[in-house]
Amino acid sequence: MKRKKSSVIVTAVIVILILVVAFFLYREIMNRINPGSGTQTAGAQTSGTPASGTPSQPAGTGGAGGGGGAGGGRNATTVRVTPVELGTIENSIIINGDVLASFQVSIYPSVAGKITETRFQIGDRVTQGAVVAMVDPSRPGEVYSQNPVISTISGTVLSVPVNAGDTVTTNTAVLVVGDLSRLVIETFVPERFSNSAKRGLTAQIMLEALPGETFQAVVDEVSPVLDPASRTVRIRLRFTGAADSRIKAGMFATVSLVTNTRRDVPVIPRNTLINTYGSWIVFIVDEKNIAQRREVSLGLESETMVEISGGISVGDRVVSAGQNFLSQGEPVRIVE
Repeated sequence: MKRKKSSVIVTAVIVILILVVAFFLYREIMNRINPGSGTQTAGAQTSGTPASGTPSQPAGTGGAGGGGGAGGGRNATTVRVTPVELGTIENSIIINGDVLASFQVSIYPSVAGKITETRFQIGDRVTQGAVVAMVDPSRPGEVYSQNPVISTISGTVLSVPVNAGDTVTTNTAVLVVGDLSRLVIETFVPERFSNSAKRGLTAQIMLEALPGETFQAVVDEVSPVLDPASRTVRIRLRFTGAADSRIKAGMFATVSLVTNTRRDVPVIPRNTLINTYGSWIVFIVDEKNIAQRREVSLGLESETMVEISGGISVGDRVVSAGQNFLSQGEPVRIVE
């Protein structure tokens, strides 16, 4: 009987100790969550508390949430903000292309026979009417005078597909001449963007041979039909700036083609947006430095900016850094 009573006493002591430890742990957790609140129970009053029952403010809070507006003593989150402003935004697509001569023409002989000589090499300049090669139309048992091959245009020799001694027909090109004074960029626009491809659209051209440099161009020619094999529309662009001798036909080009432009519309940086379950949201900061969550509607998008068609207004301060750590109604501290 005594042993049973001793066991009960030991159990009771252990339970009391556990409760005391739990109480102190709870008080420590509450102090960390809400500094300065203490562990007062309702109606209790400690020394230094006014008779009216209003707790005294902790030193340095100023009664307004530590410089973050309201917030019941919550620590303010540091953020950067960007105002919503009116601006211009362009929608563009990135496609690859090639630099070509503005035009090139194959020169054909007027008679079949054997090439006896070619008078120009690749890179040479020829004028319209110049003799570029000679063809001997003679056949076994028949001797004829040599026949000249005449260039039909002026330009630069791009290729010489034949050599002296080759037999040619009237369908064999003996020379390819192009105009290198005006270079163009040829590229192909995917079908889904085909209706956006119009003459006059602007583009930026980047060349592999000239890294870090950008050249301006404009769409000069749009094919009226789609290529049924590739499902693309062929377009040609011309350079709009001064001629640059470093740019050569045959270079590989990356084309950033502007397909749509909107002016004087509200725009914000792309990095201010947060995607939540398929919806786009931003945080704005009100006049009391409190974060407010807003769902927004998007318009045109570029690589760095996005048009806002609803949800916020011009002049609102949008959080551009620190927004991923915010919640609705949280006080913030703005830094430059």
